[in-house]
Amino acid sequence: MATTKWEYITTPLLIHNTTAILNTWGSEGWELVQIVTGPEGGLVAYLKRPLAD
Repeated sequence: MATTKWEYITTPLLIHNTTAILNTWGSEGWELVQIVTGPEGGLVAYLKRPLAD
């Protein structure tokens, strides 16, 4: 049984453009994992997608 390997990325989210930012990453195969407050107070999205072999 093969194990899925993942790659991850983080990106800042701008409140006025959140949907467009997430849709752009989603169209490239990235799946949203979590949104957290970053160290400077803004929102940061964590995304993942299967690693290409």
